[in-house]
Amino acid sequence: MERKEKITNLYLSVVLLPGILALAYSIYTFPLEKVSAGMIALSVLTIFFSSYLRIQLPRTKIHLTISDALIILSLLIYGGAVSVVLVALESGYASLNLRRKGFDLKIKTLCLNISIGVLSVFFASAVSKFIFIEPEKIVETGNNTDFIGLLVTITLSLFAVNSIGVSAFIALKSGRTLWQVWNEYCFNALVMYMSGAIMAGMGVKALRQIDIFLFGGVVAFFALAYVTYRRYVNDVRDTAAKAEQAERERAEQAENHIVELQHHIAEQDRIGQALRDSKERFRHAAFHDGLTDLPNRNQFMETLQYLLEKCKSKPDFNFAVLFLDLDRFKTVNDSLGHSIGDQLIQEVAKRLKNLIYDGDLVARFSGDEFAIIIKDVVDVEELASFAELIKYKLSAPFPVGGRQIFTSVSIGIAMSDISYEEAEDILRDADIAMYSAKEKNKDYVIFDKMMHIRAVTLMQLETDLRYALERKEFCVFYQPIIKLNSMQLAGFEALIRWNHPQRGLVPPGEFISVCEDTGLIVPITLWILQEACEQIVTWQNMTPENESLIISINLSGKHFAHDDLVDQVSEILTKTNINPACVKLELTESAVMDNAERVILMLKDLKKLGVQLSIDDFGTGYSSLSYLHRFPIDTLKIDRSFVSEMETGSENGEIVRTIIALAKTLQMNVVAEGIESIHQLHQLQILSCEYGQGFLFSRPIPVPEIEKLFEDTSRWKNILPSHNFNAIAQNREFSPLRLAK
Repeated sequence: MERKEKITNLYLSVVLLPGILALAYSIYTFPLEKVSAGMIALSVLTIFFSSYLRIQLPRTKIHLTISDALIILSLLIYGGAVSVVLVALESGYASLNLRRKGFDLKIKTLCLNISIGVLSVFFASAVSKFIFIEPEKIVETGNNTDFIGLLVTITLSLFAVNSIGVSAFIALKSGRTLWQVWNEYCFNALVMYMSGAIMAGMGVKALRQIDIFLFGGVVAFFALAYVTYRRYVNDVRDTAAKAEQAERERAEQAENHIVELQHHIAEQDRIGQALRDSKERFRHAAFHDGLTDLPNRNQFMETLQYLLEKCKSKPDFNFAVLFLDLDRFKTVNDSLGHSIGDQLIQEVAKRLKNLIYDGDLVARFSGDEFAIIIKDVVDVEELASFAELIKYKLSAPFPVGGRQIFTSVSIGIAMSDISYEEAEDILRDADIAMYSAKEKNKDYVIFDKMMHIRAVTLMQLETDLRYALERKEFCVFYQPIIKLNSMQLAGFEALIRWNHPQRGLVPPGEFISVCEDTGLIVPITLWILQEACEQIVTWQNMTPENESLIISINLSGKHFAHDDLVDQVSEILTKTNINPACVKLELTESAVMDNAERVILMLKDLKKLGVQLSIDDFGTGYSSLSYLHRFPIDTLKIDRSFVSEMETGSENGEIVRTIIALAKTLQMNVVAEGIESIHQLHQLQILSCEYGQGFLFSRPIPVPEIEKLFEDTSRWKNILPSHNFNAIAQNREFSPLRLAK
């Protein structure tokens, strides 16, 4: 795809440069002495009106247009420089007019049209001068044979440059051969150029010789073409009118016959008609959306199934399904009401309906979901352009209920494939792609098979998770938290693990996000809280040294959407008979800041229970310092990413020092995560960090291994050398800032 784009851009550069040079040369050699009222009138007609004066010959792809005739006429009368400037202005105006009408005409295509037009006229002028030396004299005084030869030369030159230039551009974009494109798109252009040359020739002769018959011939030619076209249209209209009249006469006869029937037969017919009308209404209701009158899911699925069968019988037939979902539509309903939401859906439906071509289909499923079928898809670029067009059209404001409402859309695209058996399959894949677009914050995503595999895997994972809690497959691992000044055990952080019956021990990174999305994180966290509290009470009762052990448990932001969080925590504290001061609830910065005022109130209620509160992974989120002092927080946990980089001499050492200083200013404790080396431990001790955890002390381990830790109370003291690092911190030669760096 990128290679095609590069080749196309290179071709544009190759064509554009000589076009600019030819135009510049023509402007430079423009014969100002020939400027006259006739030239001005011809220029205005050529630039602003010629593109509108066209007639399509019936049952053909041939359009007769006056623009080519006027360009050739200007070339014959005023010379090459004037005609080159005219064709540049005419091509530019016609292209801009197409863009104004909504055609997706890119700037490089516009430049290519102008450049090819300029080169074709410049080449025709040069060839005519090369062959006929002085074509002006042939126009004025030459015989008819030379004049016809001049017209043929100009016609073939214009056709050759224009058709080859356009065919080469289309061939490069589509990957087809030059001959295929030329034969399909450009051969008819020869007829148009010949027609233009004939009109121009007759016009010149009429103007030069003031021959009323030639002028009349030109007018007659246009009149004949127009009359032929109108006659064809009138024939079609007359045929339709006759058919309608015949239907009307048959209806009148039927009506007269009904009148003659007996009363009971008429009554039966009336009842039958009522039943048919009712059936049609039911059918329309069954296959159309009541709000927008678009086809609904039923009709869409029938059409989709038919196209899948057609795709199997005709391998060259292809189509695409687009699944659309409006972003943040619920906000419109919640803030402005469902009536405004319904009006917005109706306006969106109108815009989508205006975007599709005949034969394509747009349907509304439910709520803010729409689906589109696009037939005869050429390539992925076409789908991407159409998706961009949808985005552009729907991004304009919707005037609804006296307001300007803005919305956007997420689009999933699935291409037809003979492997699809059911309509539901391809629609499912388009739906998967749409949700992928939402997750990745993209306007559209084209489906690939890996998306389906991931979706199936995710669904299976979600199913397994729902059974895991019932089957007690979860277990808690504990990571020790150490007092860094005395190297004694201060407590543990409780971490979830999943003992899957087939996969074994599953790390939390694989399933926590799914728990968050499905809401399972709430009951799982409450289970961890109760399990950990019961376990820490058991350990506290083992020896007097363990009485002050603290247990840290992570709270998800999902908990703060539930009003009964405080009651649930209080119930677990009472049930496990744990000292609330030994429980530390950890929450992330994003959970705190998402709904700060609500969270502040809930945290204050939790604080009244006697528990401690901690902000986890501090520094990686988006905390506002203006809010931080308002939260009843006891501890800040420094994220492992800052601790792990302290040894590299980066600015992370300064960040750690700043967080510790901030915590002390706010009278909070500090826990450093991810301590993996003695050097990191030394630096944290020098910076007066109170607590730490990490692989240097211990990985998260199950309950049996924790109980072995209690047997060796001095294991962490042996990590450090015998000298006192607090004394080093007081040495003037080693300031905390220097050691942090």
